[in-house]
This record gives sequence, structure tokens and C-alpha cells, in this order.
Amino acid sequence: MKKLLYLVRHATAEEGGNSPMFRDFDRNLTSHGIIEAARMGKFLAEKDIKIQLILSSEADRCKSTAKIFAEQLHIDADEIMLDEAIYGGGARAYLAAVNKLDENVKSVAIFGHNPDITFFAEYLTRADIGGSMEKAGVVVIEFEKTKWAEVSNKSGKFLHYYSPSNITKTE
Repeated sequence: MKKLLYLVRHATAEEGGNSPMFRDFDRNLTSHGIIEAARMGKFLAEKDIKIQLILSSEADRCKSTAKIFAEQLHIDADEIMLDEAIYGGGARAYLAAVNKLDENVKSVAIFGHNPDITFFAEYLTRADIGGSMEKAGVVVIEFEKTKWAEVSNKSGKFLHYYSPSNITKTE
């Protein structure tokens, strides 16, 4: 049975993560980022995409992006699961999150950070994403006859890369 993985980079966040008074982890979405997330979530909803589970980094900008997508996809935002390892945990943290998913889940969206999320998408598929996923970008990966625990290098099939700049061209 097919499984779908949606890897989503958080939308545009405020600058200033290097200030001692302002931690990178606490950066919020800008108004532009809120609009990006809403547009991308609406785009997926209009494509009738059904996501069973949303998993997000605990960083504010990821949680906010995930909540906006959930709203657009008619998913209860209270059901978003958080994984503290995704923030700064590298591609291994994403892989660990995928490998422990319940087999009953057939479609999951993971909201995370660059460069790790782009690297993870390329690791799973060997597709060239183009160096860096755009903010609020979504990579769709399919796994056929593969258990979540078996997902590893080159085990996924790249289906799509949607971003705020390329959905405008296809709308």
C-alpha cells in the first residue's frame, strides 16, 4: 500500500535569530509568512490532498506554519504532534520521526527547517530539489510497499515540489 510523506519548510519568519535577546527558536512568522502558509495550505486543499498526521518542529515558526496548513486542510490544530528533535537534529531526526510512525498512518506532513529538510528530501529520493527548498515549500514523496520503519536512503519516489513561486505559475 502506498504512503505519502509531505516535507514542508516553515514559511518566512522574522529576522534576528542571532541576537542574545532573541533566540532563533522563538522567531515568529512575518505577515508575508502567514500569507505564504495560507496560500500553500489552500493550494493543497484545492488538490484534495488528505493528510492524516501533522508532525512539526517545536520552533514557533514551524508550529505556526503547521497550524495554518492544518486550518486550510480542515485538520484540528490540536492534533498536531510536536517533535523537539527536528529543530537542529539534522536529517537523522527526520528519519527517526518517519521510522517510528504508526503503520496505520498513510499520509503525514512534517514541518521543519532548512538545510536539513531539503537534504532529507534529497536523501530519500535522490531528486535535485535545487539547493534549498523555498520557504513554505512542500516536497511530496511516495513510498510503495514500504513500512515507515523501512524508509531509508533512496527508498522514496519524488512526486512533486510545490512552492509559493511555482504554484503561481500552475494556478
